[in-house]
Amino acid sequence: MSQTRKPETFGGDGITAPLRHVTFRRIWLAGLLSNVGALIRSVGAAWAMTQMTSSADMVALVQTALTLPVMLIAMPAGAIADMHDRRIVSLISLGIAFTGASALTVLAWLDMVTPTLLLALCFVVGSGVALMDPTWQSSISEQVPPDALPAAVALNGVSYNIARSIGPALGGIIVATAGAVAAFALNALLYLPLMVALLLWKRVAQSSRLPPEQFSRAIVSGVRYITNSPSIKIVLIRSMVTGVIGGAIIALMPIVARDLLHGGAQTYGLLLSAFGLGAVIGALYIPEMRKRLSGEAAIRACTLSMGGSLVAVALSQGLILTSAALVLAGAVWMIAWVLFNVGVQLSAPRWVAGRSLAAYQAAGSGGVAIGSWGWGSLADAAGVETALLVSGALMLLSPLLGLWLPMPRIGARGEEAELLDDPNVQLALTGRSGPLVVEIEYRVAHENARAFHNAMQGVQLSRQRNGAYGWSIARDIADPESWTERYHCPTWFDYLRQRNRATLSERALEREAEAFHIGPDPVRVRRMLERPFGSVRWKDDNPNRFENEVLLDENTPGRSR
Repeated sequence: MSQTRKPETFGGDGITAPLRHVTFRRIWLAGLLSNVGALIRSVGAAWAMTQMTSSADMVALVQTALTLPVMLIAMPAGAIADMHDRRIVSLISLGIAFTGASALTVLAWLDMVTPTLLLALCFVVGSGVALMDPTWQSSISEQVPPDALPAAVALNGVSYNIARSIGPALGGIIVATAGAVAAFALNALLYLPLMVALLLWKRVAQSSRLPPEQFSRAIVSGVRYITNSPSIKIVLIRSMVTGVIGGAIIALMPIVARDLLHGGAQTYGLLLSAFGLGAVIGALYIPEMRKRLSGEAAIRACTLSMGGSLVAVALSQGLILTSAALVLAGAVWMIAWVLFNVGVQLSAPRWVAGRSLAAYQAAGSGGVAIGSWGWGSLADAAGVETALLVSGALMLLSPLLGLWLPMPRIGARGEEAELLDDPNVQLALTGRSGPLVVEIEYRVAHENARAFHNAMQGVQLSRQRNGAYGWSIARDIADPESWTERYHCPTWFDYLRQRNRATLSERALEREAEAFHIGPDPVRVRRMLERPFGSVRWKDDNPNRFENEVLLDENTPGRSR
């Protein structure tokens, strides 16, 4: 990616600007306590597993159990976030996590926890977190104005990493002095302030004249949007690769503390704290990095630094050198993930924000989960030093991926276009009437044919990610100036959603294509109700007309299709 691009800067007055908004500040502070509890629980769970088994594979599976749910249920969770009240969904999600943490506390107190049961309950807690994450992330835009959104996203990462800088050390002390059961109990209790903060949030629901999508169709809509959004696909692939390779540093840290540094729970907590401290430092440096570097250059710098840190951890035999390497690793890890997160948030319109963030979280957490299992297996077979060295080497090579999939530029979030009036129709339609077929006829000068066809490629992606399918563009062989764009929507309601989802930049693509139209007549739009053979019935009041035939023939210029 070119280094001469316009700098990518935070809006507002810096990274602390979102804290001026009461709702965000209240939820952020409560989330900080919740994150501290989660890190204390992670220390307790990982160290409890090291006491029950000597297998590096089983220890690494603790991280897998906590992150795998994100990959498995992220897209349904994102659909739920976009379909329902995000405040209510967050409260239900917290209830699931609280139940899992409470059960783990009780069973640990009764000395009934086994390795399998520990993994299962970690999976339950992780499922609650996985359900909440896309809801929480996509609700940030409802708590702060658009210019403060990048800083708010970064602050959410800062919250987690402030917790990472103190939670693990605190967790190590708690586990060493009071046992894992105290860590699990504190984790459960620290979910309560966040529940209270969410109850105090007076969320203003945005009303819609259309009913919400069905759950299964909402998932399909999210997948369709992502697959037709090149910028989001690139971020997802890069984040998954980073998670798979870099997951070794988190998954194997208990083994580093035990086998390389010959320490205990407190040593493990100190290592996690060093990583978290680095992440806080990295978060504070993000605005400066975005001013100086493009997205691709910043990710390249982060991955190269991360690779060097992994190698240093593998070769170090002292706590000070290992901690210093982890501070650097935490800083660049934080910067990379904030850039990935902001890239998705600013690329997705509001109607699909939850599902886009869910896909990002599934890619990143799924990568960490898969990588944790793989690095644990390699550590069992070849040793933790070898596993970390291999991970470091792959991380040093990962910037080569940018030659094929360069990071998109992070710009301002595209605001939704104004809602359009529904087209006039001459048939009695219900929301389920369909499929709808839309044909748009253009006349394009012969010398502009190639440029028009290129412009229509952007229109195609726009139509498809907003709900259309079966898109095509055809040129009349008998009249080469005549072009017909054609696409389908499943139902009448789906069509109304599709035509009102276009952002300002997508509407600009449509206008760019329409600018090639020539002739005295405007672009012609025809909307038709497709009828399979045998489904057309005669209308009793008009035997000369079929029911459910042509919907509308519209020649109004400048209307969205």
